[in-house]
Amino acid sequence: MDSLKNQVAVVTGSSSGIGKAIALALAGHGAELFLAARGKEALSEAAKEAQKIGARAHTCSLDLTKDEDIRALGEKLQREAAGLNILVLCGGAIAHGPHEKAPLADLDLMYRSNVRGHYALIQTMLPLLRKAKGQIVFVNSSAGQRSPASAGQFSATQHAFRSIADSLRDEVNADGIRVLSIFPGRTATPRMEKLFAKEGRAYKPLLLLQPEDVAEMVTHALRLPRTAEVTDISIRPMQKSY
Repeated sequence: MDSLKNQVAVVTGSSSGIGKAIALALAGHGAELFLAARGKEALSEAAKEAQKIGARAHTCSLDLTKDEDIRALGEKLQREAAGLNILVLCGGAIAHGPHEKAPLADLDLMYRSNVRGHYALIQTMLPLLRKAKGQIVFVNSSAGQRSPASAGQFSATQHAFRSIADSLRDEVNADGIRVLSIFPGRTATPRMEKLFAKEGRAYKPLLLLQPEDVAEMVTHALRLPRTAEVTDISIRPMQKSY
């Protein structure tokens, strides 16, 4: 397995849940982290946890709906990092509701966050990734592989996210860049706890995927020798509680 020691990684959505777990797993493998999310206090706590592991960790305020935040993150990388080896796309928004009643404002927010924001971030970071022959991880969702009832808006953004990953892979493989999409089922995160409450279901986190399960799969794929590329990983809870 290849080493991630001293590699520079940007992780969006890294203040909690899967994004935070991936960031801490990368820290455990010796990567230098640029943690990006909206929640400044939670982001600071994630950075402290990474630093306790021994990693260098920087915090970056990032709202994916704001182009100025994306530009600022790119400029910060240019100033403070020698390059960019790993870009993990894990931030975004989620809302559920039937097509008849789901607010268009929810669709607009999810498109700006989940699709356009990450697309703009990829464009900003590609020059740095090309120099390092880096890797990009799209943390998608099981909703990116199917479209269940009341999740049509969210699923549409996740299917678009998958399409971006697939076409990008065909464009950048020749530059030595690997592109991975991972599709987790329901995972024990604060966002999922809110979703279960909205559905009126009992939240039983031990019956769900753990964020660390997803992080383990991601770091394993990132460390594979360059003779291989993992393109898609589907991962589900062992016991189905939904």
